[in-house]
Amino acid sequence: MTITREREHGYQDLPRLMRLMTGDEKHGPAATSTLDVLWVLYDRVLRVTHERRDDPTRDRFLLSKGHGPMAYYAVLAAKGFLPVEWLPDFGSYDSPLGHHPDRVLVPGAEIGSGSLGHGLPIAVGTALGLRAQGLDEPRVWVLTGDAELDEGSNHEAIAYAGPAGLDRLHTVVVDNSSASHARPGGLAARFEAAGWSSLTVDGRDHEALYAAFTAPHPGRPHVVVARVEPKLG
Repeated sequence: MTITREREHGYQDLPRLMRLMTGDEKHGPAATSTLDVLWVLYDRVLRVTHERRDDPTRDRFLLSKGHGPMAYYAVLAAKGFLPVEWLPDFGSYDSPLGHHPDRVLVPGAEIGSGSLGHGLPIAVGTALGLRAQGLDEPRVWVLTGDAELDEGSNHEAIAYAGPAGLDRLHTVVVDNSSASHARPGGLAARFEAAGWSSLTVDGRDHEALYAAFTAPHPGRPHVVVARVEPKLG
């Protein structure tokens, strides 16, 4: 069978694309909570396409919140990075679309992810590496969950990136009130204390997300806290 990439789909197609993935998914809220953030990034912000996914000047997007990747796969399929025909095999033994994304198997995936707490440190290293190469155009984006910030590795990454002035680094924290140790309403303050620029917005409002993603932050890394409905159970 010949697999071809279909035309790009729109936001209205994402629920249908997600319904194609019928595998044994254990992290439904982790997926649906990220859907709008992912769409706005890939549709309006990230300078990367399937055709230029190996271009050194591309933006890098790192999905640290990789244990619920259904929305990520749906958006990648909608944007032509991977064939829609792959979606129904999600989670099966020989599918490239596993329960955690694999950068070797998933076109467009920059890292293998799912183990909480390592995406932001990798993003810091990526930003430093691009700086060392004199590549000033690419931006680095990393999507984390609020519970991920319980991990000490993220605390160290936050504390380092601000003083290092990594202004090409952008973090999006999807806050569905699942963190064990976060002070309510205090996620942005944690970043600000380390010298980051921060904004907190409704994680379902596309215009608010776009404005926050594109806000200027000269000389400082930038975090957007995207609040969504609380995780149930």
